Amino acid sequence: MRQELMSLPKGLADDVARNLVMVAQLIDEDPEKAYGYSRVALRLASRVAAVREAAGFAAYANQKYAEALAEFRAARRMSGGVDLWPVMADCERGLGRPERALAMAGEPEVQKLDKAGQVEMRLVAAGARRDMGQLDAAIVTLQSPELASSANHPWTARLRYAYADALLAAGREQEAREWFAKALEADKDGATDASDRLAELDGVEFVDAFEDDEDEDDVETDAVASDAGPVDDREADEDDEADEDDEDDEDDDEAADGERQSDAG
Repeated sequence: MRQELMSLPKGLADDVARNLVMVAQLIDEDPEKAYGYSRVALRLASRVAAVREAAGFAAYANQKYAEALAEFRAARRMSGGVDLWPVMADCERGLGRPERALAMAGEPEVQKLDKAGQVEMRLVAAGARRDMGQLDAAIVTLQSPELASSANHPWTARLRYAYADALLAAGREQEAREWFAKALEADKDGATDASDRLAELDGVEFVDAFEDDEDEDDVETDAVASDAGPVDDREADEDDEADEDDEDDEDDDEAADGERQSDAG
């Protein structure tokens, strides 16, 4: 990317680089903001392959699959590489065209991918099979030397998780539990929710302590409000009785004054 940006005037290259850095930093936490930065970079340098690729990933993160696919295609034309082939196929899935994703899985470009790219393509193809209701075929698609390997690679946890999820969808619960456990074992960065899926299969329910505290606070508040109600009523009644006594005293004083005036007359 740095080499591509060097072809731009320095000030422009700096502006584009800043926007691309923001895309990379925000794409997981705030995809919408990342998308905004990618559009700025795209306006500044639409003829740079790295910019088109970043714009594609930002659109992909926001489920704008048609836009993402167009950007990935443009980036691929500019760079001549095949690294984006799996994510392009997944965009076809996102657009409701799983058969196109499967067709891409059989193209010569797949053989040019590195091991990580080939595993990614296998995951996309299995997902396309599931989209088409071909669950058994999806399971077979995921069965590979990479799945059987005991080595731990960056893609190992996701591959095992996908296999476990497909097994569970097929009703093979015991096997699914075994592979969710294997996925969890390989998932050092928490990239999957394998632990939650295992707990669900084991019938474990997690209770949110904060929600319980809130419920208890609500109960206490209701109890205080309930106690306060009658106290206020009693106070109001006492005030009314005091007002009535004052009025009676005033009437008695007026009557006494009237009698004195009568006697004086």
